[in-house]
Amino acid sequence: MNSQVFSSAAELARSGGVQPAAETGRSSCCVVCTGAQGERGATGATGPMGPQGPQGERGATGATGATGPMGPQGPQGERGATGATGATGPMGPQGPQGERGAAGATGATGPMGPQGPQGERGAAGATGATGPVGPAGPIGPAGPVGPMGPAGPAGGVLNYADFYALMPPDNTTAVAAGTDVDFPRTSAATAGITRQDTDTFIIANPGVYLIAFNVSVTGAGQLVLTLNGNELNYTVVGRTAAGSQIVGIFLVTVTAANSVITVRNPTGSTAALVITPTSGGTNPVSAHLVIVQLSDNATPFPPCCNGAVI
Repeated sequence: MNSQVFSSAAELARSGGVQPAAETGRSSCCVVCTGAQGERGATGATGPMGPQGPQGERGATGATGATGPMGPQGPQGERGATGATGATGPMGPQGPQGERGAAGATGATGPMGPQGPQGERGAAGATGATGPVGPAGPIGPAGPVGPMGPAGPAGGVLNYADFYALMPPDNTTAVAAGTDVDFPRTSAATAGITRQDTDTFIIANPGVYLIAFNVSVTGAGQLVLTLNGNELNYTVVGRTAAGSQIVGIFLVTVTAANSVITVRNPTGSTAALVITPTSGGTNPVSAHLVIVQLSDNATPFPPCCNGAVI
């Protein structure tokens, strides 16, 4: 008889022995007595898969498999570095002629060539401007005395006039600026100098005339001669103090026939002139305008002498 000692009821059961001790009420460790080995029982059902064991060692490399098919073309790689310059190729055939280029800069002037033969004489040019007058030659001998010429006009006064006023009764109204003084009375006059109105007088002939006036006024003021309505600025005279006359004496060149002369309170004056009656006493006071023709030559005075006061 064989005997085995099992450590647990489970081992006993796997060995095909008796029921575990738990079913017999005995101790879990028991000695089982066995008989001869019986036939092998049928294979039991496959038990559940046990847990995965640890990874084994790597096996030897297997044989290389057959080459697989070519995969799709990958993306183009980056451009490689430029290779070395190749050898110069043979010269190509001559190309067609290019267009004409722009003209180059003018070259330096070449040396003067030899003188050519003399040309034919040209036509005469225009006459040049007259040159300056040469120096005076020596004085020649005196010629014979010529015949006596006709007698010239008589000298002295050619025409004259004296026009005057008496205050009172004349010039009772103040003379406003731009207004002429009245000389309504005539002392003496020739045909060449006449009256047009109480304050306006006509000079018939061109020439040089001596013209004088005197007027007693009250207060400060000025008077001026006019010729054909124009105030002659070189004939302005005036005064600042009371109790005296305004007096003017002038040479006047008259260039036009029938010219008009007046004595005026200047247009730019700020006040009217009051002509004084009975100035200095009890008798009427006179004011005079005297005109005397000295020459019938109406050539204007040179700038230095025009309108010179005598």
